[in-house]
Amino acid sequence: MTMEGKIQQISVFARNEPGRIKRITEVLSCEKINIRAITIASGDDYGVIKLLVSDPRRAYRVLKREGFSVALNKVIAVQMEDKPGGLYRLLEILAENGINVEDAYGFVIKSGETAVLVINVKDIEKGIKILSQQPVKLLVEKDLYEL
Repeated sequence: MTMEGKIQQISVFARNEPGRIKRITEVLSCEKINIRAITIASGDDYGVIKLLVSDPRRAYRVLKREGFSVALNKVIAVQMEDKPGGLYRLLEILAENGINVEDAYGFVIKSGETAVLVINVKDIEKGIKILSQQPVKLLVEKDLYEL
């Protein structure tokens, strides 16, 4: 059972060339795996594509089978208000408890109401413990597809 707040993120390491992201999304589409969020960070020759998908374990297997360098990582997903100060309040909790955000991205579910912040911290368990004691909602994978 997935602990509340902890979700699986797919990270694909790919050559920075035309068509690579298209190919990744094609593989997932053919497998009927829905992409809920995507972020891309690239350097000169290679990039990292991070995805939240409807079936991360199966996505990992099919992308690996297709020859991609892929990893399955645990991250924390937090639902927050999509209002000025929503992100600040969440980051304030983490900073006050000595938790450094190493990587993050967010997306809006309903404009002006609900957003999700996906964060990676060094100690996931500590991050979840701290956040679970706060007035925030930690999400599980299933929640991401029902919002």
